[in-house]
Amino acid sequence: MTTRVLITGASRGIGRGIATAFAGSGAEVVVIDHPDADPGPLRRSLPGHEIKWYQQDLAFTLELPALVDRIWDESGPIDVLVNNAGVAVMGHFNEIPPAGWRQLMAVNLDAPFFLSQRLAEHMLAHGGGGRIIMISSKNGLVAEPGLAAYNASKGGLELMARSLAVELGYAGITVNTVCPGMIDTDLAEDFPLDWNAFRRYYEEHIPLNGTFGTVADVAAAVLYLASPGARYVTGTALVVDGGVLANQVPRAQFMNPYRSSIGSPPTEESAMTAAGEQG
Repeated sequence: MTTRVLITGASRGIGRGIATAFAGSGAEVVVIDHPDADPGPLRRSLPGHEIKWYQQDLAFTLELPALVDRIWDESGPIDVLVNNAGVAVMGHFNEIPPAGWRQLMAVNLDAPFFLSQRLAEHMLAHGGGGRIIMISSKNGLVAEPGLAAYNASKGGLELMARSLAVELGYAGITVNTVCPGMIDTDLAEDFPLDWNAFRRYYEEHIPLNGTFGTVADVAAAVLYLASPGARYVTGTALVVDGGVLANQVPRAQFMNPYRSSIGSPPTEESAMTAAGEQG
């Protein structure tokens, strides 16, 4: 049986990568994207695949239940929902106006909830089973300056996903989040900061090869959570950040260079040094 997946925000960046990966795996892809979004690049990148495209401004949350009903009726039952669409605005906490806060929360938090709410009701009425995956962020787990509203929206998304996981688990519906770190897209380059200097600094603190992740890295995590192999995985956050969150203090650059112990067993002196460092 062919899997049918509904993805929000698939015209560019991570969303397009997720849609491409699902199509490549043989799934039927249905997309919800902003009325101004261009479906052309995704469709041209997937010749021979029919991409069903629905236009919707996700900030209009009252319209979302009817949209889900329409998609279910026109496209057929949805097996996987990927709440990917999101917005971010960088600025100091005191520069966030009420309207900007509400707009960001509507897209990043309200829309995923009401889409998941309505789609889960359809899944339950259809006999249960299904996957709901939220594209969150490492910023849903730790804070970062200049992104107070974004951090808050992703933190809310994390607990919302866990709440849905415990409510829907009885019916075999799993709910998880994927938390990307710095991914090599152009979406953050409009932030008001020295991007090149920031990128160099950030890469110095990525334990895994000192490089940004790719869209394919995130898409692979999403495909795993949608796969039979993740049948027993729910209410969890899958972090895709190259080890950034594991790196509590960037100490490595101040340590002595690595020396292999293969062929030269540790000496008493080196053991004492290691013991002293533990203190």
